[in-house]
Amino acid sequence: MSPLKWSSKSTYQIQQYLASQGHPTSEDTIQRRLRKMDYSLQANRKDKEGRSHVDRDRQFRYLNETAKQFLARGEPVISVDTKKKERVGNFKNPGQKWRKKGQAPQVNIHDFPSLAKGTAIPYGAYDVQRNEGMVNVGMTHDTAEFAVESIRRWWRQFGVRHYPRAERLFICADSGGSNGNRNRAWKYYLQEFTDETELEIVVGHYPPGTRKWNKIEHRMFSFISMNWKGEPLISFETVVNMISATKTSKGLRVKAILDKGRYETGVKITDQQMKELNLLPHEQNPEWNYSILPRTGR
Repeated sequence: MSPLKWSSKSTYQIQQYLASQGHPTSEDTIQRRLRKMDYSLQANRKDKEGRSHVDRDRQFRYLNETAKQFLARGEPVISVDTKKKERVGNFKNPGQKWRKKGQAPQVNIHDFPSLAKGTAIPYGAYDVQRNEGMVNVGMTHDTAEFAVESIRRWWRQFGVRHYPRAERLFICADSGGSNGNRNRAWKYYLQEFTDETELEIVVGHYPPGTRKWNKIEHRMFSFISMNWKGEPLISFETVVNMISATKTSKGLRVKAILDKGRYETGVKITDQQMKELNLLPHEQNPEWNYSILPRTGR
């Protein structure tokens, strides 16, 4: 018997093959037989996350307890991440909006990069205590320097005003990407930010494969996506305005800023530069949890 899986062929292909072997039948008959044998048309389903890290639950508890301690003292806790990059131009944006009949926006048939005005890179910082956030919309690359600059802008715009007596800042971030726990540049630029503000920066990373538990994903980014669904992001101004217009009945408010700075990829941080960091790993999962303290005498 051939190992060929009939379910990978269309009913037309099965019908043609059976006819060539002297078994004429119709596509309808084949479809009925397939359904009777409990076959159906199915697509791939994203479901496998791989094996969970052995310290996953322990890390979640540590992040939760640390956040509670900061909030009890009135110190800021922010959740950070980069939202999905968006191609800027007259392109189709998934979703639907109520419009009068025949007044749907006309967009390009093709999504060729050459037709785009650029790529919007939204990096967000969500204030867990105040239920408000800021999105720094970049135009070049999602780098560690860009990620830290986004946090710096949040601090200047909101943090200083709402937490004038704060001495520490707790940042909850994913374990990969521009703010990954193995990203040397992320720690290097955080040290620069720490030296500027004289804040003690405490960082806690979510375990690999758990980004959907990051609060910014379901408390802020999801509402931004809902707000601009079906709306072509024809310009960077549109992206900024749509993000800034995001509100919820539970009080979420979001401010967006356009970042015209250029952030280069491939920046290398040397071993010597890493040794100069005032970085203090925590006892609990030190690869995910650490503090960066200001360097004195600089």
